[in-house]
Amino acid sequence: MHPAHRHPSHSHPAASSPQPHGQATLRLVAWEITRNCNLSCVHCRAAATQGPYAGELDTASCFRLLDQIAEVGSCIVILTGGEPLLRPDIFDVARYGTGKGLKMVMAPNGTLIDAANARQMADAGIRRISISLDGSRAESHDRFRGVPGAFDAALRGIECAKAAGIEFQINTTITQTNLAEIPAIQQLAIELGAVAHHIFLLVPTGRGKYIADQAIDAAQYEETLNWFYDQKKHTPLVLKATCAPHYYRILRQRSRAEGETVRFETHGLDAVTKGCLGGSGFCFISHTGIVQPCGFLHLECGDVTRQSFVDIWKNSPIFLDLRDEDKLKGKCGICEYRRVCGGCRARAYEATGDYLAEEPLCLYQPGHHQESRP
Repeated sequence: MHPAHRHPSHSHPAASSPQPHGQATLRLVAWEITRNCNLSCVHCRAAATQGPYAGELDTASCFRLLDQIAEVGSCIVILTGGEPLLRPDIFDVARYGTGKGLKMVMAPNGTLIDAANARQMADAGIRRISISLDGSRAESHDRFRGVPGAFDAALRGIECAKAAGIEFQINTTITQTNLAEIPAIQQLAIELGAVAHHIFLLVPTGRGKYIADQAIDAAQYEETLNWFYDQKKHTPLVLKATCAPHYYRILRQRSRAEGETVRFETHGLDAVTKGCLGGSGFCFISHTGIVQPCGFLHLECGDVTRQSFVDIWKNSPIFLDLRDEDKLKGKCGICEYRRVCGGCRARAYEATGDYLAEEPLCLYQPGHHQESRP
């Protein structure tokens, strides 16, 4: 889940020069604050169900973790799950993070939001929530989410959040089953009053492995991202593609071909800065405190119950690898777009067992005429 805080600042991508290898500005932390969930989504990374799950960080541990995240910088912290509203102290944690100067956002599924807890969200400083809609109507969304009534409940939750003054974005995971519905979902997002639409390309981990045959292929991937690019001229929504690093190549290819100067959002979760941010601008923290490059790349980079988050972020060998685009292999390693795309490291790892291997779902052939590195 990626909710986002909007920021008016824009910048040409050239203004964001690559940092020295090993150094990285932490922009986003997705924190699986609980794995408990009231839904059973077919694509779930965590294969989450109604818990309880052992080993979740207690309230005091959550506060210590937020202290350490704030030491690294004033980033965005996404309280995700599972379903974060199932955690009894969720508003205490959110309020504490807000007090530390962190930008706190939340990724509920929408079905549990009511007028009372929407006000609590606002009071705790939650700046934005994301609600996932994977169908434009109840039948398709509920099938994807695994619970009848999920669609209608999410729409009710959205209305409660709006009444409390909380902005929201719509997230959509794209598979073969809902590919044809994406335009209708985007139109629904506009009608509901969303500020943004973020699309996610399926990464086959967790329960997503069992629907890997529903993932779109490389040609559909390219076609979908080009369609998404075209929508920016026709929609009031802020658009962002996630788990789809190729989009950052397409943005530059299309804008250059059309003679446009590319201006990107560079702050907040709508930021369009680089394709794969895993380990370089983004990380994931599990419900038990395990730090990973992202929620789909299951590589343990540290454990906040045993070491400081500051130390993990600065010194994890995996993070240091991911911050050096020159370590990428195959065609990703010679691609002229490697610093803005980078390929999906989670897809590479799932396909090959090597997180530095080339992205398996990419049609693009790099322009450099040289042999790819092994």
